[in-house]
Amino acid sequence: MPRAYIEAHGQRPARSKFRPSDALDNTNDPSLLTAAARNRAAGASPYKVLHYMNFSDLGLTPELLRAVAEKGYAAPTPIQSRAIPAVLAGRDVLAGAQTGTGKTAAFVLPILQKLGNPSGRAPRALVLTPTRELAAQIAESARAYGRYVGIRTVVVFGGVGIHPQIEALRRGCDLLVATPGRLLDLAEQKALDPARVQCFVLDEADRMLDMGFIHAIRRVLKLLPASRQNLMFSATYSDDIRELAGRLLRNPVTIEVAARNATADRIEQHVYRVPKEHKRHLLRHLIRDGQWRQVLVFTRTKHGANRLTQQLESAGIRAAAIHGNKSQSARVRALTDFRENRVTVLVATEVAARGLDIRELPRVVNFELPNVPEDYVHRIGRTARAGGTGCAVSLVSPDETPLLRDIEKLIGRRLPAAALPAYETPAAAPEPRPAAFRTSGRSRSSRT
Repeated sequence: MPRAYIEAHGQRPARSKFRPSDALDNTNDPSLLTAAARNRAAGASPYKVLHYMNFSDLGLTPELLRAVAEKGYAAPTPIQSRAIPAVLAGRDVLAGAQTGTGKTAAFVLPILQKLGNPSGRAPRALVLTPTRELAAQIAESARAYGRYVGIRTVVVFGGVGIHPQIEALRRGCDLLVATPGRLLDLAEQKALDPARVQCFVLDEADRMLDMGFIHAIRRVLKLLPASRQNLMFSATYSDDIRELAGRLLRNPVTIEVAARNATADRIEQHVYRVPKEHKRHLLRHLIRDGQWRQVLVFTRTKHGANRLTQQLESAGIRAAAIHGNKSQSARVRALTDFRENRVTVLVATEVAARGLDIRELPRVVNFELPNVPEDYVHRIGRTARAGGTGCAVSLVSPDETPLLRDIEKLIGRRLPAAALPAYETPAAAPEPRPAAFRTSGRSRSSRT
């Protein structure tokens, strides 16, 4: 079911997580490691080998290692340790990985290495993503990791003019990051030739299907050469994802680095039980009393995001909304203002938040609980990125109790309820009295 429809109507698709029977993790094979890593891990079981790894053990070139070091990465995350050697070995990959696990580097770094030097004008690697924000974030990461290798990265997505993107492609592109609609537009205009793509990445595949992109994905696949390497990343594993993986991947290396509740262990989580009509007053109190300087707030719908933003602004709290109805320039401006602390609160819907990577974001608030319990983990995963810590607060009204139970069942723990602070609820304004009926001269009924 398209995610946009879920945001509008609150309906819930059936989904399930990766299970060992579905995706047996076969990436602990020491043969995929460098000799140095194997020697250092001598005597350890295959499942302990990964604890001995450095980025230099993954077979990356000195140029990529230099860029990684400049980004401040000390050691590879589990998804990076397992995926990078497999991609370098030319294998197809099916990975179950949550947000904040470092999965972008897990596929971008080996792709940059396999591309080698700039060559021709047509892209040789394609990353397909569900949202503009995620596409921009991946492209930004690719340029940072590839700063010493000269690989040309181009990003294309809708909501902005197409002609600058056409010009960028004409200048030459090695790695293309795209959303499905704009890619198909460019292909139809003969501004893009995907026939030379050697490596195809489908990122956040579950979100792609949620947003109704399955037909677009099938059209994209028809444009690609039959012989290519395929990488697929998905946080959940529904029947549709299972079917798509079966058609897309050939004898893949399958990876599950963490269950869906993995990020919860690094995040302080609690809920406030509060009437729905008091939520905005409580949120205003928490922001002011706690002197919160940067908080990402989630609502279910675009209309709800706009309304809450206006209410916070009226209360003197700097806020901005980001959702699918906003223009790309407005979304970029809101995100930039938030990152640079010109805005205290960024109010977002689930779709718009895909790809938001805000370093050291301290706090996430669920103003409304999501209808899909997996989305709770996606949401709070915006804090505690790359092994850090964070805080997640949920405002739960009585009608959301069943949603809370579903979330607690998913993450395998009860979320503690915090005591409600003393917050102000402005007295309701009196109902306006009907204006007195006034007439001048004779009444209409008396006119002849």
